[in-house]
Amino acid sequence: METVEPQYETRDMMLNMGPQHPAMHGIIRVIVKLDGETVKDVDVEIGYLHRCFEKMSEQGGYHHVIPYTDRLNYVSPLINNVGYCMAVEKLMGITVPERGQYIRTIVSEISRITDHLTCIGASAMELGAFTVFLYMIKAREYLWELVEFVTGARLTISYCRVGGVKADLPEGFEEKTRSALTQTREVLKEVDKLLTRNRIFVDRMKGTGRITGEEAVNYGITGPFLRSTGVNYDVRKAQPYLIYDRIKFEVPLGQHGDNLDRYFVRMEEMEQSMRIIEQCFEQMPKGAVQADEAARAMPAADMVDEAKMGRIPLIRGASPVTDPVLEGSNRAFHNQVNAPDKRAILPPKEDTYGNIEGLMQHFKLIMYGHGIRPPKGEVYQPVEGANGELGFFVVSDGTDKPYRVRCRPPCLPIMSALGRLVIGDMMADIVPTFGSINMIGGELDR
Repeated sequence: METVEPQYETRDMMLNMGPQHPAMHGIIRVIVKLDGETVKDVDVEIGYLHRCFEKMSEQGGYHHVIPYTDRLNYVSPLINNVGYCMAVEKLMGITVPERGQYIRTIVSEISRITDHLTCIGASAMELGAFTVFLYMIKAREYLWELVEFVTGARLTISYCRVGGVKADLPEGFEEKTRSALTQTREVLKEVDKLLTRNRIFVDRMKGTGRITGEEAVNYGITGPFLRSTGVNYDVRKAQPYLIYDRIKFEVPLGQHGDNLDRYFVRMEEMEQSMRIIEQCFEQMPKGAVQADEAARAMPAADMVDEAKMGRIPLIRGASPVTDPVLEGSNRAFHNQVNAPDKRAILPPKEDTYGNIEGLMQHFKLIMYGHGIRPPKGEVYQPVEGANGELGFFVVSDGTDKPYRVRCRPPCLPIMSALGRLVIGDMMADIVPTFGSINMIGGELDR
C-alpha cells in the first residue's frame, strides 16, 4: 500500500515589535516578518516623538535655540550645544578664546563618556546583565556630578553661548574631574571582567548585526558604528575643530562590523576621551575662576563717589564690593571664555548694572528685533557626537532669527540601515543590534 506524504503549508509570521516594547524606547515600531525565529524582512517606522526642533528654532533668536539643542541627544547635550554655537560663530566669523575652546573640549568629552556608559549599560541590561547596568550608571553619576558642578544642571544644561560659554570652570574642578576619571576607569575594568570574556554576552553579540564598511558608508553611517567596520573616520581627526589638532589620541577601529566590535570600540573610546580631558588640563591656559582676592576691596558706592570727584588714583586697582546680584560672569574671567565681540556676547553683570555702555550692549542683544544678527549666508558645522557626525546647517537672512536650522542627527542613517542589519539574524538578535545603534529619540525625530 502506497503511503502519501502529508502536504505542509509554510507561512511567514508578521510580528509587531513596539512602540510599546521596552527595547524600542516607546517610540519605534518594527514590523518583523519571521520564518520560525529567523528574520526575513523588517519595516521600521519612526516619527512617534516629533519635537519640531527645526521649526521651533525659527521662532526666536539665535540664543533661544540653545535650550532646544539640549533636548536632541539628551544623554550628551553639551556636544549639541557646542556644535550649534560653532555653526553660528562660523557664520559671524567669531573666534572663541583659547581657554573657552579647552573648556568646550573638556565638557564635550565628559559627555561622550556618559553617552557610551549609558549605551553599553542599557544594552547589557537588555541581554540580562543587570549588574553591568548598575555599574555603568554609577560611573555616569560621577561624571554627571561634574556636569552639574560646571553648568548648574545635569541634563538640560544650556551651557554654551555663541562666542564662548556661560561661565568659567569653578574652583576645584580639575581635582574633582581627575578623581571622577579614576573612579570611572575602575568601573570600566570591572565591566571588562564581567562582559568581555563572558560566554553568554559574546555569543549574543559576536556575528550579529553585521555590516560591511562599504555598506555603512553608502548608508551615511558615522561614529562608533562606522568605525566598528574598520573605516577610519572621526570628525575630530578628519576636520579638526576646537583644539583637537593639539591633542594626541587614537581612533579605535573594529574589523567585523558586528555588535561585539561596536562594544569594543565604545569601551576604548571612553579611555581615549579620558586621555583627551587630562591633556586639556595640562595644556589649558591659566585664567581666573573667581574675582581676584588679592585686589584691594572697596565698597562700590565709595568708588563711585571718588570717581565723581576725579580721584582716580584712589580707586585704581581696587576691587568693588558689590551686591550679590552683580556676581555673575565676573570681568575677571569673562574675556578668557567669551569672544570680545559685542555683536554676540552679553556683557558681565557688573557692566550691565554698572555703566551705560554695558547696559546698552545688553539691551541691544536681548530686545526683540535686535539680538544677534549674523550676515546673510549659510554654513554647515560638523562635530563628532557620541553616535557619529552631528552637523548643524544654519541659514541667516540678516535678521535676529535664524531663517533655517537643520540638524544632521547621527543615529538617523543607522536607523535607516536597521533592516539590513537584522535580516537573516534571529528574532532575539534584534535587541542587541538595536541597542548598539544607540538610538536617541530626541535626535532621531527632532
